[in-house]
Amino acid sequence: MKLATTTARATAERPPALAGLDLLATAVLILDADGQIAYANAAAENLLESSLKALSRQKLNALFLNPAELDALCAQARQHKFSDLRQELTLERGGREALHLHAIASALDEPPASVLLELREMVQQIKLDREERMLDQSQVNKELIRNLAHEIKNPLGGIRGAAQLLEMELPPLHLQQLREYTQVIIKEADRLQTLVDRLLAPHRRPHIVGDVNIHEVLERVRSLILAEFPAGLAILRDYDASIPEFRGDKEQLIQTVLNIAHNAAQALGERIVAGDAQLVFKTRVARQVTLAKVRYNLALDLHIIDNGPGIAAQIRDRIFYPLVSGREGGSGLGLTLAQTFVQQHQGVIECESRPGCTDFRILLPLP
Repeated sequence: MKLATTTARATAERPPALAGLDLLATAVLILDADGQIAYANAAAENLLESSLKALSRQKLNALFLNPAELDALCAQARQHKFSDLRQELTLERGGREALHLHAIASALDEPPASVLLELREMVQQIKLDREERMLDQSQVNKELIRNLAHEIKNPLGGIRGAAQLLEMELPPLHLQQLREYTQVIIKEADRLQTLVDRLLAPHRRPHIVGDVNIHEVLERVRSLILAEFPAGLAILRDYDASIPEFRGDKEQLIQTVLNIAHNAAQALGERIVAGDAQLVFKTRVARQVTLAKVRYNLALDLHIIDNGPGIAAQIRDRIFYPLVSGREGGSGLGLTLAQTFVQQHQGVIECESRPGCTDFRILLPLP
């Protein structure tokens, strides 16, 4: 394969012969014999977040923290072992998100020992894999919770009943003193019973389907949150009024949005005191969306965004697990219930968080 690249490094401009490559969505780079970047199309500039002028002054492997697999791929291409080589790579970058790529390397005849490299992001495949893992994990969690809750529920009734009978048999002389201990048993049994009931709630509650206007749901939640946090918190609306009604359980969706928004409002405590706390309810229509392995032409794309401190890194990947909470005294059930309700609507829920911005995204199929 021959491509003219003689002037690329000298002028840091794209040769006219390669101008057509700028129309491609795939990132294309040409590396010389030393691995230095001789050419990069516009998609490659976007992918690597740098201009051709800056890229042409460095080697490609210098951009990544783990370039060994990339170097090996290019070395094999230079040896002409195959017409082209394909490999999936995860390339880490200092201070930036890692790139998950499908790479294709082909040897060029001119200049000698140069390599044509095509890089395609695997964002969609990674998203589908993540959703599949979340669904599988959610199913496992639900089965575990159901079984564990039933195993706890039966002995709890016996413990509480035995404590009540014991209290009735206490000698009058020491009744007040000993009753304190039986009351501890009864109250703790009641507390655990309440927790078990909350764990089982989404599986007991009937799924009542009707026509749902998502903006009515959001307005209801907005009024509830502002009633609890009347000062220091602004809830902004960014609605797409063209979103149609869809079939769903309105009460479940209210509870879903309320759980997320209430968690956000509690995390905004310091900003509420400062008077600059902000929640954003944003709705859009997404097209050609795959949800739980099913393709839909249209989907509701709902975002609940706050400007709080973000979710702690150590629990960020586990926030939808039951009993995982980033707040002192939190039950860790709010987001688990939200995920369950969204999945009952054939949708998915995901979260991106960094200091200053936490974005919960809910995707639900539309008619």
